[in-house]
Amino acid sequence: MEKRVLLLVMDGVGIGEMPDAKEYGDEGSNTLRNLSRAVSGLNLPCLESLGLGNLGDFKGISKNKNPKASYGIMLELSKGKDTVTGHWEMMGIVNEKPFPTYPDGFPSEIIREFENMTGKKILGNRAASGTEIIKELGEEHIKTGIPIVYTSADSVFQIAAHEEVISLEELYRMCEIARKILVEPHNVCRVIARPFTGKPGNFSRTPRRSDFTIPPPEDTVLDHLVRKGIKVISVGKVIEMFAGRGFSESIKMKNNEDGMKTVVELLGSLNEGLIFCALTDFDTVYGHRNDPEGFARALEDFDGQLTSLIPEMRDDDYLILTADHGCDPTTPSTDHSREYVPVLFYNKTHDYKTLGTRSCFCDVGATIADLFGLRGLTKGKSFMLNYIYAFSRAD
Repeated sequence: MEKRVLLLVMDGVGIGEMPDAKEYGDEGSNTLRNLSRAVSGLNLPCLESLGLGNLGDFKGISKNKNPKASYGIMLELSKGKDTVTGHWEMMGIVNEKPFPTYPDGFPSEIIREFENMTGKKILGNRAASGTEIIKELGEEHIKTGIPIVYTSADSVFQIAAHEEVISLEELYRMCEIARKILVEPHNVCRVIARPFTGKPGNFSRTPRRSDFTIPPPEDTVLDHLVRKGIKVISVGKVIEMFAGRGFSESIKMKNNEDGMKTVVELLGSLNEGLIFCALTDFDTVYGHRNDPEGFARALEDFDGQLTSLIPEMRDDDYLILTADHGCDPTTPSTDHSREYVPVLFYNKTHDYKTLGTRSCFCDVGATIADLFGLRGLTKGKSFMLNYIYAFSRAD
């Protein structure tokens, strides 16, 4: 029978500091636990029924003796804690060397080349919160027409521009120029277009953001699936994380709710294939802004959407629910956090198994490849081995 796999990534929903968290300044980070305490409990009945509460001490999420899904936690093997690194590792690429970051701003040679090639001077050039630097420099940008360049704790070169001052076409062109510049030795992971609108004191970023990511250094599980003729659909910005590679189709989404509606609609039309959706609101809208209340509402809304999704699944559908890193909204930092992530693996006909602590995110890609009849593509181990092992022990 034809298989469909749904991979939903809850961007930023970590569940506890990894052993090397100190190296990243993330001691004490535990996005889900700390968030649940900050809001005096989370109401996530669907996720609770799948076994999320079995993965830690989360206020309001009970442990389940007979969950509907197999459950475990995953360790990130790659160096770094950014979105691209996490997603690449899920699809089989382990980064031994972290992407470079620029906490003091970009070197003069990069800025000089960017200004020469775009014909524009820049404002900013420092690590900053996106909303704060727009608030600070937005009015000057409007008066001068000069774009705002900034970075963060991640390996990103971000260009902010008011849509009425610099057109989207021109903003994207500048990002493409920066992408060509930012190769070795300055192998910056992502160039990000950050358009905004509004007036001084009331600026807001628009959903027309676009990421220009460095291509994966080798084939991913996605590339292999497409070559085999398996349909791979990106919902949201996933396709941008892989520089457009390894997908048959991509569908944009406005927010988490829109993304989940799209996934449900695809279940009504797709016979076989992988649906890969990154739910970014948790991280982008709430985690980075240290907004635990908003983060909690987003999780509870998602839980309701998940409740509607599961009945639409066929007996031969598989759901993998996980995250790519943490983004603890209760710590002073507004950056990502180096954390374990949850993994829930659901199929209507399978009993749950304890997946334990997985040694790398690659296990996600190994499982997807296994389900579509491909093996040996990654360093990971398929979750299906837990079922095979259990059956052999029972025999």
